[in-house]
Amino acid sequence: MPTIAIVGAGPQLGLAIARTFGSHGHSIALISRNRAKLDDLAAKLAADGITAAAFQADVLDRDALAGALRHAATHFGGIDVLEYSPVGGIDSTTLTTPSATEPAHVQHEMDFQLYGAIAATRAVLPAMRQARAGTLLYTTGAGSIDPVPQVGNVNAAAAALRNWAINLHKELADSGVQAAHVGIDVSIGMSVIPGFPTARPEEISPVYWELHTTHRDKAERVFSR
Repeated sequence: MPTIAIVGAGPQLGLAIARTFGSHGHSIALISRNRAKLDDLAAKLAADGITAAAFQADVLDRDALAGALRHAATHFGGIDVLEYSPVGGIDSTTLTTPSATEPAHVQHEMDFQLYGAIAATRAVLPAMRQARAGTLLYTTGAGSIDPVPQVGNVNAAAAALRNWAINLHKELADSGVQAAHVGIDVSIGMSVIPGFPTARPEEISPVYWELHTTHRDKAERVFSR
C-alpha cells in the first residue's frame, strides 16, 4: 500500500489531504509537533477506514524531523509522497513590512518554511530516486507569488520555498520523481480578512492528488477563487 507523509498535519488542509489520498488507497503518516492533535487526526482517519499513524516532530528540529520520516518509512515500508505544509510558523507579533524587515525577522520563517522543507526532502528523496518514483509537494500561501507588504518577512521565506520547489521540479525531470509547489490564494475554512475569499479544505485537497497522478509535468498549481 503506498504511503503519503504529511508534514504539518492539521485538522483542516492536512486532514483533507489525508482523506483524499486515503480514499485512493494510501496509508497516512502524520507528522507535527503536537502529539495530542496527531492522535486525534489518526483516530478520525481510522473512523473513515483509512490506515494512519502519528510521528511527532518539530520542523525546527531538523534531526527530529528526518528521524520521524525515517521511522514512518520503516513503519509503512516506504514513503511514496511527501507533502510539506507546516502550520504555526507565522508569529503575528513579528510580522514586518519589507522596509522594516531585519534579517532576524526572516530567519525564523526561513527555518520553518525553507529549511524544514529541505530537511524533509533529504530524508525521503534518495529512496525515491532509487525507485524512480515518488512525489514531493510543498505548500505556501499565494504571498509567495504575489507578496503582501504587511507580511513581508513571511512572504520572503515562502517565495524562497517556492523558488526551491520549482527548481527541484526542473532538476528531477525525467527521474520519475515529481516535485511541485501549491500556492493557496484563499483563506481555508473562514476568512480572517474581511472580503478575502475562502474555501473548504476539501475543495483544495484534490489539487494535490492531481499533481501526484495526472499533472506530474506541472511545477506549480495555484488555488484561487
